[in-house]
Amino acid sequence: MSRIAKLNLRFLTGGSLTFAEFRLLLEAYGWTLDRVGGSHHVYRHPLTARPFPVTPDGKDARRYQLKQARDMIELFGLRMDDA
Repeated sequence: MSRIAKLNLRFLTGGSLTFAEFRLLLEAYGWTLDRVGGSHHVYRHPLTARPFPVTPDGKDARRYQLKQARDMIELFGLRMDDA
């Protein structure tokens, strides 16, 4: 099992991720970094209608943003490019 697949399993089962791991997974699901303003990283996906801003909580990803990403993945039926 690849590193991305292991991260994805932890992500989908509600585990915590570092901000760097979260960004790696967003990109694996097809989001692209649109811009960075301070600590705000704004991602866009061609299948979603709105930007998805994320911010770190220290070195970790914010739990509510992990949930928002899981909800968007389910809602729009997003698949990983690379798993």
